[in-house]
Amino acid sequence: MKKRFLWLLPIFLIIAIYLIPVPKKDAIDLYDGSDKHLIDGLVKFRERPTKTLRQQDYDWRYLVLGNGPKTILFLHGMTGGYDFWWQQMNEFLPNYRVVSVTYPPVDNLSDLGRGITTILDKEKIGSVIVVGSSLGGYLTQYLLATYPQRVEKAVLGNTFPQNDSLEEKNKTKIAIASWLPEWLVMNSVRQNLVDQVVPASENNPLAKAQLLENTYGRMSKAQFIARYHCVIDKFQPIDGKQTTVPLLIFESDNDPLVSSDLRTKLKQYYTTAQIHTFHNKGHFPYLNATSEYNTALRAFLLK
Repeated sequence: MKKRFLWLLPIFLIIAIYLIPVPKKDAIDLYDGSDKHLIDGLVKFRERPTKTLRQQDYDWRYLVLGNGPKTILFLHGMTGGYDFWWQQMNEFLPNYRVVSVTYPPVDNLSDLGRGITTILDKEKIGSVIVVGSSLGGYLTQYLLATYPQRVEKAVLGNTFPQNDSLEEKNKTKIAIASWLPEWLVMNSVRQNLVDQVVPASENNPLAKAQLLENTYGRMSKAQFIARYHCVIDKFQPIDGKQTTVPLLIFESDNDPLVSSDLRTKLKQYYTTAQIHTFHNKGHFPYLNATSEYNTALRAFLLK
C-alpha cells in the first residue's frame, strides 16, 4: 500500500517548496546607516493613519495630508509604495495638500487611472499636480492623455516614453516568474536591487532599507507582476510638442533601470518639458538625493 503512494511524494515536495512563505523584515531592521534620524522619520511618518478605498474589487491604500489650496499627487514605481514619498510629503504639506497611493495588483493603466481618479473624487479634489517616478511617471503620462482636465502640472521622474523594448527585454523573465513561488520571485527582485539599483543610488542606507523591505513581504508577487503589465501597457499619449501643461523631466545619468536611449526618447517626445538631470543618483533620487530633488521640485511648482 505504501509503495502505491510513493509517487505522491514529489508532488507534496513541490507543493511544500511552493508554499514556503516570504520572510518578513521591516525597513527599521534593514537600515544600516549611522544617521538614525532618517529611519526614525520614516517610522514616525508611518504612524499617520492611511485610508482605504474599495474599488474594482481591490483595496486602494492611500494617504492625504495638508490643507493647501493646491494638491500634489505622488505616484510610485514598480517596487514602491505610498510611503516612498514620505520626505516629499513632509516637505510640501505645510503649503500643499499631498496625496500618495499604493497600487493594488491592477494590471492595466485604465484601471489604475480609474482607481486614482475615484480616490480624488472621494477626497473632493479636482485637479492636481502629478509627480510620478518610473512606472508612476509612465502613469502620469497616461493621466495627462486620459484626464487632461485633472492635471495642472506634471513631473515625469526617472521614467520612459511608450516603447516596446522593456517588454522585449523582460517578457521571458515575467512569463517564468508567473509560475514561480512568491519567495523565489522576491529573492530575484531583491538580488537585482542589491546588484544594480542600490549601488547606483550611492548605496544609500535609506533607499536600500525601503527597497529591500518591499521584497520582504510589503509587496506581493501579484502586485509586482501586475505593475510590470502596466509598464508595458499602451495608450495614445498627448502631443508632447504642443501641450500647454507645464512639464518637468527628472532623470539620472546613471539610472540602471531606464536606459539612456529611453531617456533621450522621452526628452525628444516632450519637447516643452524642463529637464533636471541628477548626477550619479540612480533610479530613486527622491530617496537618496532628497534635498536636491525637493529644491528642484519646489522651483517647478512655483513657476
